[in-house]
Amino acid sequence: MALYESVIIGRQDLTNSQFETLIDEFVTVIKTNEGEIKKTEYWGIRNLAYKINKNRKGHYYMLNIESPSSTISEYERLLGLHEDIVRFLTIKIDKVDETPSPLMNNKVDHHRNEATDGNTKTASKANVWRILKWHN
Repeated sequence: MALYESVIIGRQDLTNSQFETLIDEFVTVIKTNEGEIKKTEYWGIRNLAYKINKNRKGHYYMLNIESPSSTISEYERLLGLHEDIVRFLTIKIDKVDETPSPLMNNKVDHHRNEATDGNTKTASKANVWRILKWHN
């Protein structure tokens, strides 16, 4: 069986519980067709790059799946037929990354002033040094 990563974007009108119920339906389809869910992440409501079917935002959900290709075909067919799904993308991957995805991690502002005494010049030099050291 192969590993897949699937990202689903649901309509913004849905509540979180409605969207979770919707995702559970697709998870059930995968499990009944000899598939297994390795990892799930709810990324929240995010802005879309452009308007899709009068939606400017959407619920984002990521699934890591281990299943035969026939299960993925059926899963994608059902995703395409459902009216509450705005977009989806499923790709084949080599391995499941157990660490949280970058969207789940807290974003750290690397350019933020780190000086506690108000000396911004020292803090910016420290940031530049850290960035230069990181790139080498």
